[in-house]
Amino acid sequence: MSASNGNLAALATAVLQPGFVGTVPPAWVCRWLGDGLGSVVLFSRNVVDPEQVTALTAALRAERPDVIVAIDEEGGDVTRFESVRGSSRPGNLALGVVDDPALTEEVARDLGVELAAAGVTLNYAPDADVNSNPDNPVIGVRSFGADASLVARHTTAWVRGLQSSGVAACAKHFPGHGDTHVDSHHDLPRITADRARLDAVELAPFRAAVAAGVQAVMTGHLLVPALDPQLPATLSERILGGLLREELGFNGVVVTDGIEMQAVAGRYGFAGAVVRALAAGADAICVGGEHADEETVRHLRDAIVAGVVAGELPEERLAEAAKRVGQLAAWTVAARAARPASVGGAADGSTVGLAAARRALRVTSTGGEVVLPLVGAAHVVEFAPPHNIAIGVDTPWGVAAPLAELVPGTTGARYTESTTPVDPSADAAGRPLVLVVRDLHRHSWMRAAVDRALATRPDAVVVELGLPALVIGPVHVATHGATRAAGRAAAELLSGAAVTPGW
Repeated sequence: MSASNGNLAALATAVLQPGFVGTVPPAWVCRWLGDGLGSVVLFSRNVVDPEQVTALTAALRAERPDVIVAIDEEGGDVTRFESVRGSSRPGNLALGVVDDPALTEEVARDLGVELAAAGVTLNYAPDADVNSNPDNPVIGVRSFGADASLVARHTTAWVRGLQSSGVAACAKHFPGHGDTHVDSHHDLPRITADRARLDAVELAPFRAAVAAGVQAVMTGHLLVPALDPQLPATLSERILGGLLREELGFNGVVVTDGIEMQAVAGRYGFAGAVVRALAAGADAICVGGEHADEETVRHLRDAIVAGVVAGELPEERLAEAAKRVGQLAAWTVAARAARPASVGGAADGSTVGLAAARRALRVTSTGGEVVLPLVGAAHVVEFAPPHNIAIGVDTPWGVAAPLAELVPGTTGARYTESTTPVDPSADAAGRPLVLVVRDLHRHSWMRAAVDRALATRPDAVVVELGLPALVIGPVHVATHGATRAAGRAAAELLSGAAVTPGW
């Protein structure tokens, strides 16, 4: 390799942000860190507990002291750091419902302290999308809400809280994934709003994030014709350069959403999307998902070099991207040095998170004989919707388990569309019945099953762990998220258990 291409290879290596498999750094990751790899990203497959993550990040820093260690930890339904048990904090929608920016800032700071203690320096959060489409299949409870001004003020609070702990925040998914009906993991969503609407709604939280000093912004794989009629945002110089850099004045690191997602890789090829994203103004390429190996990283590095040689990617643009990654690395080193020595959160989970989840509960009653708390051990029927790829398939959720901890004798059953019986209430004879749903309004089979159960048991309580767009039943409890904290808070309400400061 020539000296020129060797320099290009070093620059290309610096802008990649790959994932890997394992709970300790693989040998190839250690070698690449020595050769200039600037960042890595952790997923649930890399996490056992905080102590193990602390050891993992220490091993990474032994190879490169300023390595950026990123994670996708929204502190809600999308959790990697607490994927084994479920997040002990409420997600964005719950915080938006409470609408106390000071609480949002406190929850984000609490999360940041735990991440920082484990050696994480960049968090792919907050989700700054305005969930104006209730049928959105991938955002939903990950958003603070459907009102742009509310989302903007809580995005500001979340960024400030997280970054005060020494962890860089990353607002996503620019320029806004809220008004979509397609999941960009599978295909390319299209945002049809005109520019005036985009300015008033989608862009408002990102302006707020920039004003709050957010260190990174993640692109959304979205086609927005009012901004660029041809290219998705991740690959659009008009959107990343003209809008984000020039109009909004953002000077931090632009990180792509997972570059292997079908919205871009399916159309432009894996390597093609990487080169196009860098040329458009992205600085760091997130490579996770199923492509977490050395062969993939080498392939992408070589594709970037080839793109420069072929004139598809200006060398100056690649050098600028690597420089920005280096500046973020320097920020994280300084932030870690300035952070007081601390340990992570409580052993059982975040106490402020549980307190926030309790505040986010909303109960709607239409009268009748159903009262809370329930009397005696209940039967809990949980309806599981199709898996959302953004949410870990193994992350636990539900109300039956935490309710059984509080009320011995509680039983539960979980059904999918194909396994739901004709009478879901059959096993609850003589006992209180709790029907647990997630985004009931989006799933006709779930609505039909709940209707059948309520026809048989009009005294059943409905607990919605998703977006409460459809309120039914004599007593309806909305948690605004399916986190461990949300399940615990709902179980306390149903059982009448004394609320204690911890878990």
